[in-house]
Amino acid sequence: MFQRLLALLALSASLACAHAQEPQTQLPRVKLTAGMYQIDAQVAQTPEQHQIGLMFRKEMPQTEGMIFVFGQPATQCFWMRNTLLPLTAAFVADDGRIVNLADMKPMTDDSHCSEEPVRFVLEMNQGWFTRKNIKKGAKLGGELFANRR
Repeated sequence: MFQRLLALLALSASLACAHAQEPQTQLPRVKLTAGMYQIDAQVAQTPEQHQIGLMFRKEMPQTEGMIFVFGQPATQCFWMRNTLLPLTAAFVADDGRIVNLADMKPMTDDSHCSEEPVRFVLEMNQGWFTRKNIKKGAKLGGELFANRR
């Protein structure tokens, strides 16, 4: 029985991996702001969407990103397995405050974690936050944060 369960789990994982070879580009979107800048963010809400994230994407427009939404604040950690683009993760508190930023190298399993419990993580092309002079402590705006201030 245990071996059958393990075989079923392995098959499920391989099917999920085969399905994940394509970038997810059809997620719902939300408009966010960072100061005077607009962000068009895909919203990853489910565990499967979280796991795939921006994997396999070969390009992403500079005004786009992906925001990961979790059920409750916790220490969130991200890696870059199968992610081809260099990204920066903004770990974001419920009120939209950027708790910390982490530059992440493509195709690595290095762990990048929030400095405090958060429910949101926004991934943008690496260098976007620096070019816009958006730093730790800055506030993001948008409907995700509107009722949490």
